[in-house]
Amino acid sequence: MIRALVCGAAVAVFAAQAHAQDVAKAQNTANQVCAACHAADGNSTAPANPKIAGQFPEYLHKQLVDFKAQGGKKPARESPIMMGMVANLSEADMKGLAAYYGGQKLKPAAASDKDLAAAGQRLWRGGNTASGVPACAGCHGPAGAGIPAQYPRIAGQYAEYIAAQLKAFKEGGRANDANGMMRGVAARLTDREIRAVAEYAAGLR
Repeated sequence: MIRALVCGAAVAVFAAQAHAQDVAKAQNTANQVCAACHAADGNSTAPANPKIAGQFPEYLHKQLVDFKAQGGKKPARESPIMMGMVANLSEADMKGLAAYYGGQKLKPAAASDKDLAAAGQRLWRGGNTASGVPACAGCHGPAGAGIPAQYPRIAGQYAEYIAAQLKAFKEGGRANDANGMMRGVAARLTDREIRAVAEYAAGLR
């Protein structure tokens, strides 16, 4: 019994040390590879680059994998910059980075246009029945917190970045959404609705 407890404690210590090493390696990779665009703590200072601090690790990992060309095939999500960044990352590297950035504290962006945000709130909560746009809250939650392993957190994200992604989904430039869900939604949004919902999401907490 005592021997089993000692062995169990030793395994726990080893696991903790291994985790600490993984985090340290991921932080080092983040500083060397990712910080220029996303900042060392994931709170990008440029609206063109998303804030990834506090994002679900599962979502971050999926995006990194989707940017990576494998088996001679085009990546599921195309971006010349990100494709170059992930090219030399191993699966362990990508999982480590996802866990590292997921563990950072988000410094949220803010809405800057009151009228657009008000219009976005209506879309977020009730969608647009006339055009068949569902409420954003149905998947991303009332406060934009998302659902782990299913829908990303977008509360506090830069409005400019959200709008750019919605436009990419609408125009087919981004196609790594499961079952074309976001492409189907974005296709029904007007340009003003895209700006409005992006503005509202930026101010969510």
